[in-house]
Amino acid sequence: MSTKIFEAYKKSKRTPNFYGFHSFLDPGCPIKPTGPFRDNVRLYLQQCAELEEYTVEGMQIWSTFLVHKNRGVVIPLYTIEENVKNNDRSFCDHCRCAGWSHHFVSKRKYHLIIPADCEWNQHLNDGVFDDQTHILHGLIHCNGFGHLICINGNEGGSKFLCGREVMDLWDRICTNLRARKITVEDISKKHSMDLRLLYGVAYGHTWFGRWDYKFSHGSFGIMEHNYERAIEMLSSIELDQVIDDFRYSSRSNVMKQMVVCYRGLSDTPLTTARDLFRFMLAVKSCNSIKEKPNVAPVVRACSSSRYLIRNAAPSKSEGKEKSARYRKFSNIAASLDSRWPVRRLEFTADVIVDALKEKKATNRFGSCGMSRQEARDAARLHIGDTGLIDYVLKSMNNVIVGGYVVRRAVNRATRVLEYTIQELRNCDQSEQEKLPEPVHNYAVYPGTDVYNDVLCLYNNLLLSFAESDVLKLAVRTVLDSKHFVKEWPFRDDPDDILLRFICCILPSSSGLEAVLRKGYPPGEMVEVPLHSTIGDLKTAIESAMRDTYCIMDNFMVTDIVGMETMEDCEVLFGIIESGSELWVRGFGLDLESELKNEGGADNWTVNCRCGARDDDGERMVSCDICEIWQHTRCCGIEDSEVVPPLFVCEACCTSLAPPRAQNSFEFGLYATSLVPCDSEFGIY
Repeated sequence: MSTKIFEAYKKSKRTPNFYGFHSFLDPGCPIKPTGPFRDNVRLYLQQCAELEEYTVEGMQIWSTFLVHKNRGVVIPLYTIEENVKNNDRSFCDHCRCAGWSHHFVSKRKYHLIIPADCEWNQHLNDGVFDDQTHILHGLIHCNGFGHLICINGNEGGSKFLCGREVMDLWDRICTNLRARKITVEDISKKHSMDLRLLYGVAYGHTWFGRWDYKFSHGSFGIMEHNYERAIEMLSSIELDQVIDDFRYSSRSNVMKQMVVCYRGLSDTPLTTARDLFRFMLAVKSCNSIKEKPNVAPVVRACSSSRYLIRNAAPSKSEGKEKSARYRKFSNIAASLDSRWPVRRLEFTADVIVDALKEKKATNRFGSCGMSRQEARDAARLHIGDTGLIDYVLKSMNNVIVGGYVVRRAVNRATRVLEYTIQELRNCDQSEQEKLPEPVHNYAVYPGTDVYNDVLCLYNNLLLSFAESDVLKLAVRTVLDSKHFVKEWPFRDDPDDILLRFICCILPSSSGLEAVLRKGYPPGEMVEVPLHSTIGDLKTAIESAMRDTYCIMDNFMVTDIVGMETMEDCEVLFGIIESGSELWVRGFGLDLESELKNEGGADNWTVNCRCGARDDDGERMVSCDICEIWQHTRCCGIEDSEVVPPLFVCEACCTSLAPPRAQNSFEFGLYATSLVPCDSEFGIY
């Protein structure tokens, strides 16, 4: 165990419990809870964790120590209970991007964290939720819905744990405590390869698919059948056809030798791209594989649902690392655990930059900087949320917004902190944020380095070989499918002495229609003894709802559908079957509270040409006339381009101006649909 933690326990005269890392939270080890997650997590904290004597941002911390026998280390697993009403992170951006904006705001969030190796002997600090180096960071709401935010194995910097071990632990935690649904946004990479594409072709599922994470929803309107058809199409590329198509290319010999080499190593025929990639990833006899353990991809996540990826590319020198001072604000916004969507943070930053540009243009010979209050006042002319403005201003220092660098420094004359801008081309290019370049130097002799061979095939077979529009579209479809989810079905033990039900609130309950405009939230699991009455069930439902959701502190059940004519004193046993879904009516919901839906109180509307009708975590822009949000990519605005200060969507532009044969204002429509059509994938 780490020295500081061990000394702290000696001083407090407490004896911590130790559990085996690979068996912790197996069934009955050490607990076997059978209730809903909200009750199971309390049992877990009581019996498997010790309360720490310090807090993080006023939140209590529990620690559990896991022994890794093979490595000879003790690993701390921390659990932090976050009370939603007592902090500024009331809403959940992860829920919003997962399609759960309509969920009621739960009262408590539980963060489960294993810090990086080098931090095992230190206390957690106030920035723990924003740290992207954790070996494990998962968040589960008290209603059992949660998110895998961060996992880092050997490639992520851990000396003791590989990603598969960490995922096994996370899966046991969720299963034992009876989580209901857990999401993950997979944009993990290895050797500059997107693993959701590589593993999708090789295995038919992502790396997380080993633990039954399945397609949830795609970005840019991608549907599950589009994703499955794209995977099938890319997996079935025939290798003989590849060799034939490459025969007139400069890469002909390399590709042919690559295929012939691995066909010679395989005991079974390799006929398709899936056969080849799967065999190469499974090869154990090569020296390069022996030197490199089977490690997990590096996954980063944040509130915008965009992960920060540490590619397995050649590392920079220490001097170059220190010179990287300027960072793109879009990247910073993506790493912030903010209750505001990334697109709102970026829009606010653009407004502030426009104000600085105007100040600089009108004060060529005087001070062209703006104090914090001046910048705040200028932004308020366009944005009413002062909390949002303050949040963005706090993050703006040495950041790149559009074609400008925003700096924050003290004016020597006035001794006031000011914001200034400078055109990016006038800044030292070595100071700008650098991204690793993909490696393209492939081995001369195939088979000597399997990882390098996989990279060669990935770039030439999946990316470059996909010359037809259909194959290009299939690759883009897979890369645009990032959101995956695992669901644990509702379990009811027929031999148990309890009756269990899933209880849902009817929209007719006390004016709830407005709250449910984006969909019905999930029901809550309620359990009562066999001899319970209808009145006991109503009381249990009220208790469960009040304990779970912010707007239900005073919720009262009036009716249960199907039992309206029955008396509260009637016994449930024999009337309704355990495991059923019940719909209830009631009153007492706090509909005036801001803490209603996890997606927040914003009444924004998404209606993009790609088919998207909800936020999917991708960059969007709002029309200044109809105020409808659309993807910037779908509007012809590249990711590298700044969003224009005034934007009018195609529909509004058409309605304002008469149609012409050649419009001078082009929107950059794509030649092909962003969402694969069934006909394009051979489905009629």
